[in-house]
Amino acid sequence: MSGEIQNKVLFQQVVALLKNAQQQVIRTINSTMVYTYFEIGRMIVEEVQNGKERAAYGKQVLKELSKELTKEFGKGFSVDSLERIRNFYLIYSKSETLLRNSNNEETQSITSEFETQKTQTLFSFFKLTWSHYSFLM
Repeated sequence: MSGEIQNKVLFQQVVALLKNAQQQVIRTINSTMVYTYFEIGRMIVEEVQNGKERAAYGKQVLKELSKELTKEFGKGFSVDSLERIRNFYLIYSKSETLLRNSNNEETQSITSEFETQKTQTLFSFFKLTWSHYSFLM
């Protein structure tokens, strides 16, 4: 009888551990997606605003990027989605700048170390899912 109880406890512990791992993976995926969209937004803004501030040029960049990303990755990269990603960067880059400036003194001497810390800081900064950020925007 005690063998059954012990096995049931073991089973429950393993199930709890696996469920915890699943939740951790989901959180990591969500953080990675949000961070990736933030970086894509940064790249779009830098490309469009690098001496080419005309709205028509920006729209064309998004159309071309949308077309190529859709070929490569399928749905999810419409012009509207890319505009939302760009806006996400514009809105949240102010917070990212504050985070970067607060950590800058400690990491100024080694650029790659700074980039690693910046990435980790941004990962921890973005706590919500992409759907939540889209809704808030």
